[in-house]
Amino acid sequence: MRRRAVGIMVGAALVAAACSGGSSKAKVAGKGTGTDIAYNVLPPGQSGALPATPNSTDQLKLYDGLTPLMGNVTAADLTTYFKSEQFGPGVGAARPETTPRPGLQIARDSYDVPHITGQTRADVEFGAGWVTAEDRGLFIEAIRGPARIAALDVPGLDAFSLATSGATFVPSPATEQFLTQEQQVIEATGPNGHQGLLDIDAYVAGINAYYAQTHNTASAWTRNDVLAAAALIGAVFGKGGGDEVRRSEFLAGLEAKLGAAAGKQVWTDLREAQDPEAPTTISKSFGYQPLPAGATPGSAVVDAGSLQAAPDTTTAAHMSNALLIAGSLSATGHPLAVMGPQVGYYYPQFLMELDLHGGGIDARGAAFPGVSLYVLLGRGAHYAWSATSSSSDVVDQFLEQLCNPDGSPPSRASTAYLHDGACTPMTTFSAGTLHASSGDRPLTFRETVHGPVLGTATVGGAPYAVTSDRSTRGRDALSAIAFADLNTNQLHSAKDFAGVMNRVEFTFNWFYVDSRDIAYFSSGRLPIRATGTDPGLPTLGTGQYEWQGFLGQDQHPQAIDPPEGQLLNWNNKPAPGWGAADDNWAYGPVYRVRLFQGLKPKDNQLTDVVSVMNRAATQDLRAVLIWPLINRVLAGGSAPDARTKQAADLVSAWVAKGASRLDTATIGKVDDPGAAVLDAAWTGLGSAVLRPVLGSMVGPGPGTLTDLIAPDNAANPQGSSYGSGWYGYVDKDLRTLLGDKVDGKFSRAYCGGGDLAACGASLWQAVAAAAASLTAAQGPDPTAWRADATKERIVFNPGLLGPSVTMHWTNRPTFQQVVSFEVPNS
Repeated sequence: MRRRAVGIMVGAALVAAACSGGSSKAKVAGKGTGTDIAYNVLPPGQSGALPATPNSTDQLKLYDGLTPLMGNVTAADLTTYFKSEQFGPGVGAARPETTPRPGLQIARDSYDVPHITGQTRADVEFGAGWVTAEDRGLFIEAIRGPARIAALDVPGLDAFSLATSGATFVPSPATEQFLTQEQQVIEATGPNGHQGLLDIDAYVAGINAYYAQTHNTASAWTRNDVLAAAALIGAVFGKGGGDEVRRSEFLAGLEAKLGAAAGKQVWTDLREAQDPEAPTTISKSFGYQPLPAGATPGSAVVDAGSLQAAPDTTTAAHMSNALLIAGSLSATGHPLAVMGPQVGYYYPQFLMELDLHGGGIDARGAAFPGVSLYVLLGRGAHYAWSATSSSSDVVDQFLEQLCNPDGSPPSRASTAYLHDGACTPMTTFSAGTLHASSGDRPLTFRETVHGPVLGTATVGGAPYAVTSDRSTRGRDALSAIAFADLNTNQLHSAKDFAGVMNRVEFTFNWFYVDSRDIAYFSSGRLPIRATGTDPGLPTLGTGQYEWQGFLGQDQHPQAIDPPEGQLLNWNNKPAPGWGAADDNWAYGPVYRVRLFQGLKPKDNQLTDVVSVMNRAATQDLRAVLIWPLINRVLAGGSAPDARTKQAADLVSAWVAKGASRLDTATIGKVDDPGAAVLDAAWTGLGSAVLRPVLGSMVGPGPGTLTDLIAPDNAANPQGSSYGSGWYGYVDKDLRTLLGDKVDGKFSRAYCGGGDLAACGASLWQAVAAAAASLTAAQGPDPTAWRADATKERIVFNPGLLGPSVTMHWTNRPTFQQVVSFEVPNS
């Protein structure tokens, strides 16, 4: 159980000082009010205690309360369903606690958010460590070992899942030395890096002081613990790519089925790496990873079915979004923003909130426990920032041709590889011991110059090792320098934003708003690949095709007050010309950001922007954006029977009402029967479109399209939905068959083999099959069919709050800010 020492009430002078720097008065209309508006919400709550306290779930009620309002959010709702993000706890609302640090004062507000004021910067960082241990002690100990696994990229292990499973990891001296070397990388950046390490020292001193006061027997925290926690963020939320070998196996299968030329064309269709119809956050083009125009001798296609490797089980929810409106489209003349990241729904929550002041630091917002020495997403004095995962390509798989130093024929068991013309022995890394429910497991893996060896495959029958090279490996904590600048209000205008966020080497979309401007920057240490390689395929590791450096700041997608007057992002493609990472086959014409509909051409208020976000959060993308197209194809033919026709009509009627998946009565059933029909029919509809060309390679099963990109990502208990699926495939192919205008047409027609009537008949059969399955399960009356809303209600893993603590399904960020500044940032 968390234990807190509570001392004497903080004096009026402290409260007054802490409250300076911004109000959150709910004034959403009128010009020249001179008021900064700032709200946020972070469910289920600030406390991560066991047993749970009232502050463990008090923000759940806010978050869940907004959901049923859909697109009808009022000014009063903003103050009801979000909490203040002002600096300081507010007069009369402070609950103080004592610490052994004389220059440090901590006060808790009614939501248990810690407001930290220090005489020096070290005092503030000590306080950040103290409250981290207090609010997320369980969490930071759970991630401590798995985070090291993330830093090392240990093959076949998902550090994120290990952290939630209760597994522990005892690192070896070699692992600690790997992290210690990263300290040297940080120090080498100069004064900012040196200050960052001092901040880490004060932060871990705060953690250790809280442990000592509460007699926590965990070993003392060190710099290495913080560096490892940074790697966990980068390895899970801040990366993209690294799946080239599996996708080249799929290409090999297509070539065997369709022939070399046709197989490559279909593979390129499905990859959607440079679809000109993909919705983008900005309209200005930024070229990166164009489709290869000529031969690619530096890339290879592995033999189908030849990959032997531990499965890559890394998963992360991607439903972060951001809606920023320029002052030119705002009723107040000042920008508006609703924005936030998604890290899933857990208890303890994977984020925590901090309010930090002193020694030049003035910031409030959310941070990841273990690296919570700075606010990572939040606000400064008169500006705010946030992020979404961009998943740009920072990981490559290399194929190392195996050899034996004695010249004998190589096999998969060979432990040397050809590099720069020499047969080079692999090195061995002993990382430590994993203690899990399945037993103890020594973690030892081989490495080449390109990183850890994941397994083996063959190319033309010859054995190759498969390795993974992540551009941020061994330098994950360097990104902290950017957040130090954000927390010390070093950004004096939107013009400073790109320079600061370019220091973040993880691949994220970053958003900024102040009283005058909105801005965007897509970060990442993005490799420039060698000529003669295909970024969608594994690269030969001979030494001839190494990375040729990294993108410079001006080459990253970025904008200040774009001409369209808005920045909309829901993990979609950053800009035209920006190539999708090899593991992302979903940047087609349909993406959930297109659900952000209904903003006014001018005079928008915060309530308008929140309403657009909140309505989209419960809508079924398939129904809103794709069903009308399917229905046009169906209309060209006849339903096989009356029941099937009624089923299709129910979906159309649901779409006409907005296609929300709400269970407004909270009875465990989605309100409209149309949802049940589309749920039952969707996979069959997608298969009907693609199967005439792909046949059994549609799937399911290993090595099929389904194995690489699931047909659907429907509503689910972790919220994140409709971010990746066959949505774009269905849309582009059907529009082509119908004769609509299509940019970037596929190489061939898929549905019905190019025959519109045959396509329509196959789609009708998919609806008929869905109707038959629903009749068998729920009875013959289609109007009584319902989708199970209980299965998609949001739950807080890993179950520490119990099964009764759930929320309506909503496709929405975890930590969300609602902000508009009127006081200039300077």
